[in-house]
Amino acid sequence: MDVEQPTGLTVTIADDDPLVGLGAMMRVRGEMERVEAVLVRRARNAGVTWAEIAAVLGVSKQAVHKKHGGRRLSGGTS
Repeated sequence: MDVEQPTGLTVTIADDDPLVGLGAMMRVRGEMERVEAVLVRRARNAGVTWAEIAAVLGVSKQAVHKKHGGRRLSGGTS
């Protein structure tokens, strides 16, 4: 995962122009969604349960499964 990209974008969020900051915030949000999906997939591939993932994310098991459950796992079942 590329940590530099979100870090650089967070600096841009503080720009004096609020539209520049909003654009950067949207890119950060998208990148964080991508990172979350990768980490959830890694956790599931490692045998972590939906309930365990949900607890860490602070959401219900149903919410995390709805958001990430449709993705295919390599060598496992959802």
